[in-house]
Amino acid sequence: MQKVEHIGIAVSDLDAANALYERLLGVAPYKEEVVAHEGVRTSFFRVGPTKVELLEATHSQSPIARFIDRRGEGIHHIAFEVTDIRAEMARLRAEGFQLLSEVPRQGADNKLVCFVHPKSAGGVLIELCQSIEPESA
Repeated sequence: MQKVEHIGIAVSDLDAANALYERLLGVAPYKEEVVAHEGVRTSFFRVGPTKVELLEATHSQSPIARFIDRRGEGIHHIAFEVTDIRAEMARLRAEGFQLLSEVPRQGADNKLVCFVHPKSAGGVLIELCQSIEPESA
């Protein structure tokens, strides 16, 4: 793993959270997007070499909605950048970690992602993310 890529924070109201974090961090979010298959609307703030991702559920059955129902708003996950997500997934499986998917999925901010179950990672949801190279025009 190369570095902490971002910290994900579950929020009930993305617009209100964006305003709060803009005041807190002194910068506006550089990107907002919807990841429909995850049921989430996100925004990203740059904080030095790391990012903060705010996550709002787009429907009541999304993982973020369930998280907020159980735990309230707050830190949802820590994401680590990797250069080869498939190799890292294989390494973690061999080490006994439980992954939440068999293959990486398309995530926000032009990344392939995979999550490590918190039950096998000391109670913390870990996200692996690998940048997807933009296709040449």
